[in-house]
Amino acid sequence: MPLTTYWLEHAWLGTYAEPGVALEAADGRITAVRTGVDAPPPGAVVLRGFTVPGLANAHSHAFHRALRGTVQVGSGTFWTWREVMYGVAQRLTPDSYFALARAVYAEMALAGVTAVGEFHYLHHGPGGTPYADPNAMGEALIAAAREAGIRITLLDTAYLSAGFGAAPEHHQLRFSDGTAERWAERAGALKDRDGVRIGAAIHSVRAVPADQLSTVARWAEERRAPLHVHLSEQTAENEACHAAHGVTPTRLLADHGVLGPRTTGVHNTHMTDADIALVGSASTGTCMCPTTERDLADGIGPATALQKAGSPLSLGSDSHAVIDLLEEARAMELNERLRTHIRGHWTAAALLRAASADGHAALGWSDAGALEPGALADFTTIALDTVRTAGPLPRLAPETAVFAASAADVRHVVVGGRTVVRDGVHVSVPDAAGALADAIAALRD
Repeated sequence: MPLTTYWLEHAWLGTYAEPGVALEAADGRITAVRTGVDAPPPGAVVLRGFTVPGLANAHSHAFHRALRGTVQVGSGTFWTWREVMYGVAQRLTPDSYFALARAVYAEMALAGVTAVGEFHYLHHGPGGTPYADPNAMGEALIAAAREAGIRITLLDTAYLSAGFGAAPEHHQLRFSDGTAERWAERAGALKDRDGVRIGAAIHSVRAVPADQLSTVARWAEERRAPLHVHLSEQTAENEACHAAHGVTPTRLLADHGVLGPRTTGVHNTHMTDADIALVGSASTGTCMCPTTERDLADGIGPATALQKAGSPLSLGSDSHAVIDLLEEARAMELNERLRTHIRGHWTAAALLRAASADGHAALGWSDAGALEPGALADFTTIALDTVRTAGPLPRLAPETAVFAASAADVRHVVVGGRTVVRDGVHVSVPDAAGALADAIAALRD
């Protein structure tokens, strides 16, 4: 790929907004960053607004996007929401999942996301019958991300039980490989490739029997791959774990070798002080998903305590009630303000780091998330002249981006030195809204 020069009107260089930055990229990576460049160099691609490293959506269930609007009708709990989710899952095929995920990932790109962690457990055909290619559904997601122009870490998920050893229920048969060993055999056929990382996930302590947790953990350790797990999302899960094993879910994971620096607990909402200490001392990450956690009435997790204990924070849109990493970052801070009645738990710079560098690290992309030589040439430009962002001084662009901007203010997105979004339009999926509407309509009864 030839050398391309970008002129960034304003750029986030880790802790501050810098005006007039010339960034050069070749072969998918940043090769030079020069500050104090007051005017665009000849031939440069001009990116007006505030350019930040690409955003990482560290927790996604692509097919949940089909639930938006539907599950917001009436009342209920996480568990009633889950029944609606099962209904959508039953209707997906590799072809329809590709169409839906391509549109969902295009929506993510339009929101400034350059990498997604797809927590993938919809493996098999109806009734649990494997497809001719046992990884047909996972490969459909990989192909969808490629066509949408974003990187993907496919977190292939072990989901074996309806709860603490109980056999899978009818709706869960598509998720289960039967045993962790058979899960490992199937997942082992998936391979890293350009723009793709293969990781692992334990759906939850209720969905993987305790004596099989270590099999999944070893699989990830041997491959030095990311390992994610839904952790203490619901108080009912904690209570059931206590009843079955006499310990918290966090303690159970620790006892079976699951915690560690390549592991990320998703949600980590209902934790004891001892749980927080375990997660932090193991340098296990925490992926907060505030828009989903509030949509499902899950609760507000102890993000500040987890970070102070040593747990890096990342962000995800999870069920895609909305897809907006800026809103996730903002919500994490605002939720904490509501909980504590105190403002200012994280700076805008810290929240941007959670949405970019730390999110990429949680997904195995340690060479992304910074505007510096050698990093992947993945970056996002946020407009500073919309009705939401106009007015503040340019030096306050980080605060403007986090506390005022939304996904609708994303103007340009570059992934690996290739333009994915230009002037607010997806280059390869120009009618992303229509693609979403068509893919979701095809799944209705």
